[in-house]
This record gives sequence, C-alpha cells and structure tokens, in this order.
Amino acid sequence: MKKLRRSFPSAVLALALVHAYGGHSVAQQRDRSMQYVSEYPLVGDDGQRVPNHTVKLPGPLESLPGVVTVANPNGKTTLIEFYDLNCPFCRVASVDIGDLADTDSELKLVLVPYPILGAPSIAASRVELAVAKLGTPRQFYAFHRKIYAQRGTTDGLRAFQVARELGFDGRALDAISDSDDITQTIKNHLALGNALGLAATPAFIIGGVAILGYPGRNALQAIVEAVNACGKVMCEGRPPI
Repeated sequence: MKKLRRSFPSAVLALALVHAYGGHSVAQQRDRSMQYVSEYPLVGDDGQRVPNHTVKLPGPLESLPGVVTVANPNGKTTLIEFYDLNCPFCRVASVDIGDLADTDSELKLVLVPYPILGAPSIAASRVELAVAKLGTPRQFYAFHRKIYAQRGTTDGLRAFQVARELGFDGRALDAISDSDDITQTIKNHLALGNALGLAATPAFIIGGVAILGYPGRNALQAIVEAVNACGKVMCEGRPPI
C-alpha cells in the first residue's frame, strides 16, 4: 500500500499541473522548436539554426528552492539547464555536459528540474527534489546522471528506486516527495520556465540568452567558450557557430 500511497497523490497532482502547463510539451520535438525566434545566428551540430532569445532573469536562479549548482559553484561562466527526466535530448546532453564540466574548471552548472512531459516526469521530479533536500550537490548530480544512464520511462517509483540505490532513506524520501513544499517548488519551476519562454527541453540559459533544444556538444562548447571570451554567446568578428 505504501507504493500506492506514494504514487497516487503524485499522479493526481501531475495531471493537474500538466493540464495547466502542458502546452509547452508540444515544443519538445527539435524540429517543432525551429518555429521559434533565433535572435543570434547559432547553428547546431546538425547544421540547423538553434532557436534562442534574450532573457532577463528575476535574480540568481541558484538560490531558488529545488535548483542545484554542480561543477564549480564559483565558476566564471554559468550554464543553466532546464530539463525533464524523460527528455531523450536531455539524456544525450547529460553525457556531453558532464564532459564539459570535467574539462572546464571555470564552468558553473546550474540544474533546474523542469518536468513538462507528463505525469511520470512530475512524479519522478518529486523524488528528485526530495534528493535535492536530503543530499549534497554531488549526490544530486549522481542521481541525475544515473537516471539518464538508464532507458525507458522514469516515473516516481523508478526514481525512488534509483535514490534508494544511492543510499537515500526511503521514509525520508516518501515524506519529502509528498510534501506541499515540493508541490509548490514544481509549480514555481514550471511558472518560471513559462515566463522565460522555455518551450522545449533541454533549455539552456547562458550569457543572458535562452537556447531551446540541445545544439550538440561542439556547438554548446563553442557557446560556452564565447561567453568565457567576451561575455556573449557570439563574439563580434567571429563567424556564426
């Protein structure tokens, strides 16, 4: 009964949140996201234009509940990623971004759970946000990478099992993941992404620009290097990425 108790309230909440914010999930497909504005002529590894637009953040996102900073918290360049645990492009990106963080000691990676792809994603995010409360950033990132190393749909039960494998206490996970605080955190993340126009996952914010969809390892690294060099996603005098 404990598993049913954990999953049923989360599913009810998930359906309500999907109804409220689900319009964004249709933009998950890479080709569909191409309809959005590209303020900078960024080109992905696939040769296609990468949708992007300037954004003004309401403040430092890393201070918000449920947002976790990994890699170098004092890094020169901040890369913010909004992601869904069931996003296939996020899974690919997680490996490349992990490599970038390992090779660029000045990269500050800020992770924002953004469950826009349905009820399983929201149920899994509840567990993920409990991990954020219970563990260290390193432990959170281990959970994040372990989820993406798997295949198939990640729902609340699967996320719970991964967290238990990493040593988290089941009762504590249950209590926190089903709390009103976690419900409000998810609502806040969805509202924030909506306000910033993040209609795809993954979505990145770097140098004051939101990038919709994963541009690929080489393109993302070039963007990070440009921000390192001149504070912009493209430096003057350089050809489009």
